[in-house]
This record gives sequence, C-alpha cells and structure tokens, in this order.
Amino acid sequence: MSGRYAITATRIFDGHVMHANAAMTVEAGRVVEILPRDRLGAGFPVRETGAALIAPGYVDLQVNGGGGVLFNNDPTVQGIETICRAHARFGTTALMITLITDTPDVKKTAIGAGCDAANKSITGYLGLHLEGPHLSLARKGTHDPALIRPMTEDDLRYLETEAGSFGLPMITVAPESVTPAQVARLVATGYRVSLGHTDTRCADVSAYVEAGATLVTHLFNAMSQLGNREPGLVGAALASPALHCGLIADGFHVDPVTMRIALAAKQHPAHIFLVTDAMSTIGTDSTGFDLNGRAVYRSGGRLTLADGTLAGADIDMHSCVRFVHETLDLPLEEALRMAALYPAQAIGATSKGCLTAGSDADFVMLNDDLSLASTWIAGERIHQAEAVLNRISA
Repeated sequence: MSGRYAITATRIFDGHVMHANAAMTVEAGRVVEILPRDRLGAGFPVRETGAALIAPGYVDLQVNGGGGVLFNNDPTVQGIETICRAHARFGTTALMITLITDTPDVKKTAIGAGCDAANKSITGYLGLHLEGPHLSLARKGTHDPALIRPMTEDDLRYLETEAGSFGLPMITVAPESVTPAQVARLVATGYRVSLGHTDTRCADVSAYVEAGATLVTHLFNAMSQLGNREPGLVGAALASPALHCGLIADGFHVDPVTMRIALAAKQHPAHIFLVTDAMSTIGTDSTGFDLNGRAVYRSGGRLTLADGTLAGADIDMHSCVRFVHETLDLPLEEALRMAALYPAQAIGATSKGCLTAGSDADFVMLNDDLSLASTWIAGERIHQAEAVLNRISA
C-alpha cells in the first residue's frame, strides 16, 4: 500500500504513553500521528490488524551475531544483512553490529563492511559497535587476551578518519588502555564512547565522563563491582546521571535481585537499557561456534568457553523484554522503553525508539499473551509469525 495509511490495534504505545482503541497514520516510512480510531475519515486506507498492542521496534546496541553468522568470523556486508534479518524475527528494528576484540586487519575489514552496509541502507543496520581491543586484561571476559592492547596514536587517527563512514559509531574502551584525551578526540569526531571491560576505580571514571564518555557496556559484567569502600565502575554508572547502561537480561549474566536494585538506584536522566549481546546462535539450532579460534558451547540458554566463561548471550530482545516484565515485575511500558526508547536515546538515534510524529515507522505488533506477531520497519512488514499470516488485510 503506497501513500498515507492507518494501522490499528487495541492499544498503541508510542514510547511515552499508551493510547487505547487508536490508529497510527504512516506516510513515506514515518509516523504522522496517533489518533482515536473513530477520528479516521471515511474512506481512509486502513490496515486492520487485530493486534493487541503496537509498540516501538526494539533497538539493540550490542549484537555480535545471529542467523548463524558471527560478525568477527564473517565481517562482510552479507554477514551484516544476515544478522539484521535474524534479529528482525524477534522484534529488533535497529541494531549496532558489534565487533569483539580482534586483529587490526579484521577490524579494518569490518569497518569496510559497515561502510558498505551504510551506503546500501541495509534494513535494520544502525552502525558498528567496536568492543575492544583497547580493554583491560584484568576484566577481559571472553575477549582474547593476546589481542588486547592500549590505544596508540595510529589507532586513534584511523578511527578519527573512519568516523561517520559506517553509520553510527560506538566504541567500548577501558581507562587502563585509553586516556581521557583520547576519549575526547573520539567524541569530537562523533563516537559514542562506552566504558567497559575495566577494573577502574570509581574516582577515575569522572575524568572519562568529563571527556565525553556516555555509556557503560553490559552493566555488572567484566567490570569493577560495587563494594563497601570502592564503588567501582558499577557504582559510578549507577550514581552518574550522564551514563547510560546496557544490561543483559537473560538471568545468567546478572541475577534478577541485582537487576532490581540497579534499576531502583540508577540516577537519571540516563537510563539502564536492554542489550542482547547476542551471538550467531540466535534464530538457529546450532550447538556452538568458534570465536578467535576457541570453541564456544551452547547449552541451557548459556554460551560458554570450555572453562565456563560466559561468551556472549543466547537471547533475543523480545525475550529480554518479557524477562524484565514477567520476572522483575516491571510495568510493560517500562520494559518496552528499556528495549527501544532508552537505547535510542543513548546512541543519539532520534528517529528511533518511539512512535511520535516524524519518527521512523519501526514497530512491533504483540498478541494478548505478549507473543510477537510481526515486525515492521519504515512502515512495511518484514516479519510475521505463522499464526497471524492471514490476519492483516493489505
């Protein structure tokens, strides 16, 4: 259907407030307005969906893989397209493809693929999240210690040169390997700088926030913890109103009790938002994969190295939403904000994460039981569950 049309649902959540018995009008891939259904003029083109809820499409700032592809192992535009397509099946309409610590050659190849994806406007692609290699050995997690190293002037100049060429640029660094002055230069060229994989002291974080760092990578994991005498990065992240914090809500990376405490403690206007940290297994029945030449095993919802170290996550964003809503008892509206509005705000994707006038018409349709019915990007349906294949009239 071309031109302006309306799409209906029992409820429409615009990222801020819930609208009952509403219709959303869409034109040229963007939201025009949300209005009561009875205010649509006679003869206005309408897609009657029968959906229980329309909500903003999910925005994931940390996606390592999906659909059988791990970006480190397939740093190509085709790999990016496969990953984006796999996550769209689970409601993610915009994502940051993440490159885990690797060699300089792999990083350059990955950035080249990001440039191609941006130029081709690959559906769902937002940009690249470079997670490493400038991290801390003490908090390496699953990152290959042989590849972790401090940022050099050559590294920095290369990143400055490539900024803006591969979509939105994001980078995770540790204070042990990067100086505040280097962070300031990255921010000046457009990077969103996230602190992670670090054993830094809380008192040292302020210099990086002043330099422009605005995010924290997978809160609680691979970082200095909140202690009685040393608050660590966790304490700094929760106390700072400037630091947006990603959270892996799979029940393995962070205990639900800890999640509740963090959500209650976080100082705003920055928020805690959901990330999947998903690997290649999403959307497949694969039992494992290789990362930097090491085997990763899939079992019981966990991905681990041979020694038991967690190696990314085996969860999709819709499952994260359901986890924080059903296990943590968060209101559905807040769970949806954590998956859409808050990450969009954290990365500066102003047209994403909400369904207000002028926003991209990226949204999900949910059934009464909160199962995912369909995923839409730029006002077009790109995935639909089998159970509702005949429900929507085009």
